[in-house]
Amino acid sequence: MSDAPTLYQRDFVAWSRQQATALRAAVRTNSNQELDWENLAEEIEDLGRSVRRELRNQLTRIIHHLLKLEHSPAENPRRGWKSSVREARSEIAILLSENPSLRSELQRLAGEQLPEGIKLAVGDLRDYGELSRMAERAMRQTRYGEDRLLGDWLPPEPVPPPPPHP
Repeated sequence: MSDAPTLYQRDFVAWSRQQATALRAAVRTNSNQELDWENLAEEIEDLGRSVRRELRNQLTRIIHHLLKLEHSPAENPRRGWKSSVREARSEIAILLSENPSLRSELQRLAGEQLPEGIKLAVGDLRDYGELSRMAERAMRQTRYGEDRLLGDWLPPEPVPPPPPHP
């Protein structure tokens, strides 16, 4: 038996696509196996979609918290938002190492998740009275590249307002 890693071991998402395609091809050749080929193919594709859904969720989480870090004047709970961003980045690193084929979809998926991340951040900041019209407009125009989403970048800390003059 070969010690070479199989596609299943190297990239589950790519394997799930390949297997679904192979099952559907077997249907067309009238394989005599008594299997529910089409539903098997669908279930295998769903396994790959669940990994992609996890990537989407983590991207939304990063966008949501980066926006709050960038636009909230609050001092707390900034540490929790930073921790959440780091955890999501770690999860994405694992997903991409286990499923390298997802890397080619990363920028598209991030773009698709941006509106949801913005919606969550706007809602949170609005709930706490921390959202000015200018901040909301800026948030809605924000775009993050892969380097900001997955790198070490975090928005700078807000500048505290000057103390009132007596």
